[in-house]
Amino acid sequence: MESYEQTEEETVATRSQKMAGTVNWGTATVIGVFAGMVYGGSKEAAASVSKDAEVMLKLGSTPDKREQYRLMRDAMEKRFIRVTRGSIVGGIRLGMFTAAFYGLQNLLAEKRGVHDVYNVVGAGSATAATFGLIMPGSLQWRARNVMLGSALGAAVCFPLGWLHLKLVEKANEGTGTTDGNEVKGGVGAAIERLEGHLNKDVKST
Repeated sequence: MESYEQTEEETVATRSQKMAGTVNWGTATVIGVFAGMVYGGSKEAAASVSKDAEVMLKLGSTPDKREQYRLMRDAMEKRFIRVTRGSIVGGIRLGMFTAAFYGLQNLLAEKRGVHDVYNVVGAGSATAATFGLIMPGSLQWRARNVMLGSALGAAVCFPLGWLHLKLVEKANEGTGTTDGNEVKGGVGAAIERLEGHLNKDVKST
């Protein structure tokens, strides 16, 4: 019974260990949603500048104060709705793309038993092809988007994935310890220097 429990615990521990370079799917999705919301909202806000200029021209040609107030209120409400809609749509789109990309990447790493640049390339190519397929248009247009998205996703993800894995390797080498000696920070070194000075002062007295 005890050996069975130990084997089960070892299996769970092995599954819970993450491969070096893999990204947490939930965290990446949340970051993608917020980044999409910021991008979509800022894009709609920038597009509203020309419409605000039209409202200002109408205000200059309207002497009635009530009419000016109504125009300003309508302009602010429409701008708020546009920015909010742009934020929601941008967050959903980028969040879905991020979730699909990192989900496929982690799935490939788990199935292949190794995380390398080919997982990143495969996930990027499949995700771009899928989003090209669901875009509106004719069947011929969607097929073109699938092929273009697949090639473009692989071409973009290959250098980015290679660079990411190299940075992870360098970070793992930098944080590792050699011969059991821990690298001491500036505070520890300062404390040792202070102790050395105090010992010298005690010996001299």
